[in-house]
Amino acid sequence: MLHRRPRTPSLTEEEGVRAAYAAHGGELYRFALRTLGDAGLAQDAVQETFLRAWRARDRYDPAVAALRTWLFGIARNVCIDLHRVREARPWLRALADHETLARDAPPTDDWDALVRAWLVEEALGRLGDAHREALTQTYLVGRPYDEVAAELGIPVSTLRSRVFYGLKALRVAMEEMGVQP
Repeated sequence: MLHRRPRTPSLTEEEGVRAAYAAHGGELYRFALRTLGDAGLAQDAVQETFLRAWRARDRYDPAVAALRTWLFGIARNVCIDLHRVREARPWLRALADHETLARDAPPTDDWDALVRAWLVEEALGRLGDAHREALTQTYLVGRPYDEVAAELGIPVSTLRSRVFYGLKALRVAMEEMGVQP
């Protein structure tokens, strides 16, 4: 039976993790704190985020998503998991006093929507100019098709086609990034 020595990270990998933590650790902590409403859980979430990122480092492709986007996607999943664990054991919340619970309650900000917007923005950057412009003007800005088509100098049917195929391409780009649209 062959015994393999455990793979030890190279100095460059360790430095890469330190640099990623220095660059994004604070943002991830604030995101987790606002999402979970508990400083201890937020610290656990950041630690678990970097642990999962480290374990999945072979699957990270900088051509698919920026490191920040990838880490926030992982952090979102970690926060969901921690929230589910907390909800599965409601008796733990009864151990804290009501003042602490009120103070630590998550704010009403919708951080999940913010992360989703970052992910959509990243995916839009992967589309061609024509499809990105069509989606941006019709879906994000909410302008009428005839107005956008006239501005672009194309028939409305062409604009509708660009929107249709742009949405398909956006879905594929988000799936490649590991996001369920």
